[in-house]
Amino acid sequence: TTFIWIPQDEYSGKTFFDDFTFYTASDPTHGTVTYVDQTYAIDNGLAYFDEAGGTVIMKGDDTTWLQEGENRSSVRISSIAQYNTGLFILDLNRAPWGCVGVWPAFFGGGQWPLTGEIDIIEGVHDNEHNQVTWHTGPGCSLALESNFTGTVVNGLNGQPNTVCDGSINNNAGCGITEWSRASYGPFFEAQGGGVFAMKWDEKGIDVCALYHRSAIPGDINDGSPNPDNWGQPVASLAPAACDPLTYFVNHSIIFVDIPSGDWAGNSYATSGCPGSCSTRLMDPSNFVNASWSINSLKVYKKQAINGRVSAAFTLHAPIRW
Repeated sequence: TTFIWIPQDEYSGKTFFDDFTFYTASDPTHGTVTYVDQTYAIDNGLAYFDEAGGTVIMKGDDTTWLQEGENRSSVRISSIAQYNTGLFILDLNRAPWGCVGVWPAFFGGGQWPLTGEIDIIEGVHDNEHNQVTWHTGPGCSLALESNFTGTVVNGLNGQPNTVCDGSINNNAGCGITEWSRASYGPFFEAQGGGVFAMKWDEKGIDVCALYHRSAIPGDINDGSPNPDNWGQPVASLAPAACDPLTYFVNHSIIFVDIPSGDWAGNSYATSGCPGSCSTRLMDPSNFVNASWSINSLKVYKKQAINGRVSAAFTLHAPIRW
């Protein structure tokens, strides 16, 4: 059977936030952060649509001096819609970065870890490469013979960690770092941003990254994406060692920028960043680059070819499937 990817949902423009909820509970990764609600975020310039640039902005507070140990305000949002497969294409100009305990993530998740987590964009401090990671319940592994261009992250034993079980290895999951310096931080931003795409179906979970605007395929720009034409993914979780339809269920789309947190805080001493994480968090000027600048997030679903296909997104009225 021949399949194509057809439009399902689009998140962009002035109504981007209408189909997201703002998380306001305590941070599950123990960040030095207070997540604010939508009203506070909009009133204080932490979440808004930039009319001039046509982009959606989300960020942590970059104007308030804090006492040491005081929480910094930030934003974490989750889509109301939940997904069980799909092609997710994020076009952005910037993801948060900075040598100050910044920990951004764009990921899919649900009831962690038993319904899985797929980290598409993630890094800390001034990391030089984006890291794609899967966290699951017991029984899911990363197949080293899979076809991808990234490098599997080593475990505590110095060997590639292929076990995705979130209950062991200090919740490391099974991660793959991208090969290109342009995949994260100031280098990603300096070359104009780009596109991150995640394909999730019965054949596995692939992440493709297109860092230069000139490298974005025409099929993405014209709304008829065909991942088969994009070359090797930077990261791939094959179904032979991890069923993508069993270990990943009912995922919301989540954006977050965590000041400090387990990963950022624990790695600060070896990060090469100056001072201490707790003192750097006090100065708002250290967070001027810690913002998301998003053009659009488009979600496609797979459909067998059996007639005419309408190329129209459901704008801000997500379908649960």
